[in-house]
Amino acid sequence: MTDRLTSDTFGIDRAATLLREGALVAMPTETVYGLGADARNSDAVANIYAAKGRPSFNPLIVHVSDIEMARRFVVWSDTAQTLADAFWPGALTLVLPLKPDHGISSLVTAGLTTLAVRMPDHPVALAVLSRAGIPIAAPSANLSGRISPTTANHVLNGLDGKIAAVLDNGPCPVGVESTIVGLIETPTLLRPGGVAQEDLETVLKHPVEAPEPDTITAPGQLASHYAPTAQVRLNAAQAEDHEVMLGFGEIGGDLNLSETGDLIEAASNLFDHLHKLDETQKPIAVAPIPNTGLGQAINDRLKRAAAPKNG
Repeated sequence: MTDRLTSDTFGIDRAATLLREGALVAMPTETVYGLGADARNSDAVANIYAAKGRPSFNPLIVHVSDIEMARRFVVWSDTAQTLADAFWPGALTLVLPLKPDHGISSLVTAGLTTLAVRMPDHPVALAVLSRAGIPIAAPSANLSGRISPTTANHVLNGLDGKIAAVLDNGPCPVGVESTIVGLIETPTLLRPGGVAQEDLETVLKHPVEAPEPDTITAPGQLASHYAPTAQVRLNAAQAEDHEVMLGFGEIGGDLNLSETGDLIEAASNLFDHLHKLDETQKPIAVAPIPNTGLGQAINDRLKRAAAPKNG
């Protein structure tokens, strides 16, 4: 059973401890309940996908307690400071370049070199983030494709027994999702949301650009994932002489997603293993992955990696 924690000092401390230990905890934000996990822990993040039945690895928003926590993981800029001063805490997510040695799981970023961060405008969420002292990846705390949860009961209706705890603070003040602004070059509106474009432009004193068509850099857009530069061959029993092998279970290789056939372990290793094999500059053969449970998400990612490359 999933523990229902009250949003008092004990409940907040317990939630923070569970998150630091790698467990999943649903907690309220100003929009909906989020399903939180330590953003540095690939196994914990993989469990988010498993619990939700999330069909593919999309970038996740990382929640932070303050600007200083955000600066530990991303390359902060004057523009980021201006926007954070104006709209944090609140429904604004900033996409910024990752720092070297950032420590964030590649499942959170979907293999991108950027990170989406926001400081939620909810006292309980901020208290948990502050007590835990870690970045928390948190999509909505519901089964994938279902209605977003705005009460603890909504969370338990879909996830009871699949997560460690839900921190109950009553109904969320329901609102639209956060606005996402990319700050890689010029400020770019990646997703409309709770902060109006006009308000952003008033603070920045110049227009905010729209993204280039088919350019995916953040949550809330079409799925985009790290694609190796080399050709990827799926459902391979063994590698050819010119290939490197990504194994699974009893099918070994240069690297193995999970020697025991554990799909959660395989998911947590997926992006890092693909990166390492791509560094060999050889085509990558991949062992068959069962298309059940989290295997569906892994296979979705691998099919995208193996798709013919344009140009």
